Amino acid sequence: MYELTVTSHFSGAHRLRYLHGKCEELHGHNWKIEVSVTSSKLNREGVVIDFTLLKQKVEKVLKTLDHTFLNDLPYFSGEEPSSENIARYIFENLKRELKGLPATLKKVTAWESENASATYFGRRR
Repeated sequence: MYELTVTSHFSGAHRLRYLHGKCEELHGHNWKIEVSVTSSKLNREGVVIDFTLLKQKVEKVLKTLDHTFLNDLPYFSGEEPSSENIARYIFENLKRELKGLPATLKKVTAWESENASATYFGRRR
């Protein structure tokens, strides 16, 4: 089994409305996003997927978050734009972007600081 990981970044602001602490106030992060895909085989070029293509798909999803007030996005209207839910948002949208490609999305990790992250693996069947 092969696993590939790419890293990207986006900046955004949010308020964690129900946390009852300083994060309830408007603040922002420069999130680091790690995306991992897997495959049991390589294509004829000897790769799972071209890193450039994978990065393009990741950037397309992150563009919807970059320099936004995350609370205003419809996806987060009924739930907190926490690192956990941001990782899930990216996972769900990237999974659609990767449909039909040979790599299977394994996980997305959203780092809100250099020492705090949340990872989403998708729903188990």
